[in-house]
Amino acid sequence: MIYVNKITNIPLQTAVIGAIERRRRLQAMLLLRSFESALLRQPKPGFQLLSRGEEAIAVGICTALERTDPLLCSGRSIGIALARGVPAGGLLAELTGKDGGPNKGRAGRAHVSMPSVGLFGAHGVVGGNISVAAGVALAQQHLGTKAVTCCVFGDGACGAGSLHETLNVAALWQLPLLLICDNNGFAVSTPVRQGIAAAKLTDLAGPFGVPAAAVDGTDVDAVVSATVEAVAAIRAGGGPRFLEMRCTRLGSHSTLTREERSAADVERFMDFDPLPLYERRLRDDGVLDHERWVRIQAEVDAEIAEAEKFVEAASWPDAEAAMLDV
Repeated sequence: MIYVNKITNIPLQTAVIGAIERRRRLQAMLLLRSFESALLRQPKPGFQLLSRGEEAIAVGICTALERTDPLLCSGRSIGIALARGVPAGGLLAELTGKDGGPNKGRAGRAHVSMPSVGLFGAHGVVGGNISVAAGVALAQQHLGTKAVTCCVFGDGACGAGSLHETLNVAALWQLPLLLICDNNGFAVSTPVRQGIAAAKLTDLAGPFGVPAAAVDGTDVDAVVSATVEAVAAIRAGGGPRFLEMRCTRLGSHSTLTREERSAADVERFMDFDPLPLYERRLRDDGVLDHERWVRIQAEVDAEIAEAEKFVEAASWPDAEAAMLDV
């Protein structure tokens, strides 16, 4: 089987991809973590929902998808946008409202989009992207593109009617749609067990006959494998799939929300940080040594520094143009 390195677009044999691709995944996750730190250093970082603790999901999903597969996500969009290929400088400009962003600073975190890299947009309304994704999948089906539409949403959206309506119509019409629940355990401060009646989130797909699986969302390799398998089944005409990615949010719900979880729980959640877990695994497997790790960190630091220079030089939108395309 042939894989494609997402950075160079060079096909790689499976015998070669192991070390190279796994280090790329680690570097991609580190870039997401470092990018959000850079965002918080901005003079006006804005109201943000960070991806800290959920980097393996963003990187894993985007690794598994083809560039032509439309991807829609929730308002927790920063990690997914960066992993999908939105340039770091442009994304930083978008999040801070500057003209150099892909949407000229008008979309921000809640609605950022860049179709040229396969990001069909974030959605600030909980569950609001799910039925939109069904429409995108229907369009792809009618066009005969063989593209798989992927929709990522949080566990809080699992109680929304849009999910159940979409599961129903996707099953009826056998839409090429992959529904992925990014389950970090809390809808703002409400635990899943207090907000969703189903014993398991994967049970929600059962009544509609949609195959579902739960995945360790702290393991980027597991995320890639599960997503690749689901996408292959959908692309072969197997109809929709539902994946639950179980992870842990390592910070509060947002940059403006106080931490509602206990200090003991927050400390315990640090054991599920995907970055050090994956770094240790690569070291144990002989794939990563100190020299390579230092090089990875330096490359990420250089990319972040370039992004910070870009956003510093970017202009604010002109007042008369601020409402265009809105």
